[in-house]
Amino acid sequence: MKRKFIRAAMSLAVLMCPSVASMAFVPEKLDRGTVAVKTPEGIFIGWRSLSTDGDSTFFDLYRDGEKINPKPLSVTNWVDKEGTPTSQYVVRTLCGGKEIENSRPVTPWAQPYMRIHLNRPAGGVTPPFHAVNRGRELDRPNGEPYQYFPGDCSVGDVDGDGQYEIVLRWDPSNSRDNSFRGYTGEVYLDCYKLDGTQLWRINLGRNIRAGAHYTQFMVYDLDGDGRSEVACKTAPGTIDGAGQYVLLNGDDPQADYRTPVGDNVVGTIMAGPEYLTVFDGESGAALATVPYQPGRDITTEWGDNNANRSERYLACVAWLDGKRPSLVMCRGYYTNAYVAAYDFDGRQLKLRWLHRSEEKGRGLYGEGAHSISVADVDGDGCDEIIFGAAALDHDGTLLHRTALGHGDALHVSDLMPDRPGLEVFMIHEERGGADVRDARTGEILFHEDDNKDTGRGIAADIDPRYRGFEFWSLASSNIYSTDGFKVIARGRMPVNFRIYWDGDLCDELLDGTRISKWNIEKNRCETSIDFRELQPVSSCNGSKRTPSITADILGDWREEVILWDRETASDLVLFTTTIPTSYCIPTLMHDPVYRMSIVWQNVAYNQPPHLGFYLPDRYGH
Repeated sequence: MKRKFIRAAMSLAVLMCPSVASMAFVPEKLDRGTVAVKTPEGIFIGWRSLSTDGDSTFFDLYRDGEKINPKPLSVTNWVDKEGTPTSQYVVRTLCGGKEIENSRPVTPWAQPYMRIHLNRPAGGVTPPFHAVNRGRELDRPNGEPYQYFPGDCSVGDVDGDGQYEIVLRWDPSNSRDNSFRGYTGEVYLDCYKLDGTQLWRINLGRNIRAGAHYTQFMVYDLDGDGRSEVACKTAPGTIDGAGQYVLLNGDDPQADYRTPVGDNVVGTIMAGPEYLTVFDGESGAALATVPYQPGRDITTEWGDNNANRSERYLACVAWLDGKRPSLVMCRGYYTNAYVAAYDFDGRQLKLRWLHRSEEKGRGLYGEGAHSISVADVDGDGCDEIIFGAAALDHDGTLLHRTALGHGDALHVSDLMPDRPGLEVFMIHEERGGADVRDARTGEILFHEDDNKDTGRGIAADIDPRYRGFEFWSLASSNIYSTDGFKVIARGRMPVNFRIYWDGDLCDELLDGTRISKWNIEKNRCETSIDFRELQPVSSCNGSKRTPSITADILGDWREEVILWDRETASDLVLFTTTIPTSYCIPTLMHDPVYRMSIVWQNVAYNQPPHLGFYLPDRYGH
């Protein structure tokens, strides 16, 4: 039987993504992430292959101290038909026939999910207010009561033990888009180990408004010490995980900069200091704080004067010099757009560069999306920033601009494997429609017109009969292949997240709580699993119906899904697949494009992660 995997003791960038072959991307030092689950066929066990595993790396699986595989395994999952719910499993890694590593022992989950209990914050009541939102009055003479619900998550190894922890944002029930007025509850960030141990809580305070466009929190190892930090916008009133106020220059922690009156501005934050803070990932203590660049007063040409377009934020992490990660914070995208890149050395945040686009028709002006992406698109070993319908080079200069304008969704990968480099699929709002473009040059390779805001669209490799990705949007009922841009089918499809769930190399589709599979014989999607049939779970972000996160968190290379318990609002539920696969693929988290996708996944209108290469070409169908 042909071995369906590749091993190489080389830099991850060379292994995983030819377009970043010279990048010194450093993969996280992860353990094997072993997980065991009881199934009708027996106990399913899955574990990680790592990008640093060599050709001579194999595995032995032990149940209760006894080896159960007849010969060393070249796969990273196994079904033990003799296992019991009390069995204990250990994966031993072999290199050149010698044992070099033992995994942590695990016992089976009773179901294909794990509940992570949360410390739900108490609700509250806002100050009284009266607002007018899009012609409708909102009168709250006694204030507005609110409760908290789990929101977006990110993952990072905050304590250096090789396992991921979860950073969760708690969203109050009165979170508001920037275009809506009124007070909101405060925003909290919590960190939990997978066993539910809470490590810390950060209260961002009254001067950070709650909503999808305000708090983009970055979780990543910014200083190279092997432990992830957490970074986000802060303000006077923010309390870090150690219980200390985050302050600069003698600012007043009790100050309230929320606008108290004015039907069209009440509850917005139009004054006061703004900060950028990096927190220690293990303790939540503030490590470094600087004034947020740019401040809202950098211009008066935001397109409005009521804290709407000036308060549109994006963020990401990028390897801008190819040697270390930089924190990238963005402000504005409907009109003026600003992008600031910072380096963090463990003690200080230092500005690397600040990009300004302030002239209509030039640069990033008006080109931003409700999402962002990162990849080395020009093969120079440094990451570029795909800023909606435009892109910045690693040095903060403009790489390309398409002039197609703002949009809601953005997908970057090797969509067309027979073309050099990467491609971008994007949908648009002002001009409508969808397009595929060259990620380096911005050349438009395909465009579909629409006379309205095309609010949703996705690119995913769902059909093995066609080379490359398929894509579709609300611009039409057409489902296209990037292989010649042929219409391969028609019909309404899920337009949310892609995911690797079953045992093949094609994408499945995740929408809300449901995973569906493209049926190539019937040319339609069919439900594979609805997580609500297992647990009373809910997706996040209202009509966007996104998961709290999808990522390769545990087990083999397939992705996990985290949703939240809608009955208690006090639990996350992590789902993992138990479908066997014969493919042995290094953890997706060791691919630079995918790993940076997980970092920015929580930003604004959440988008799914993608690999920086075409999976079927690397591993074959």
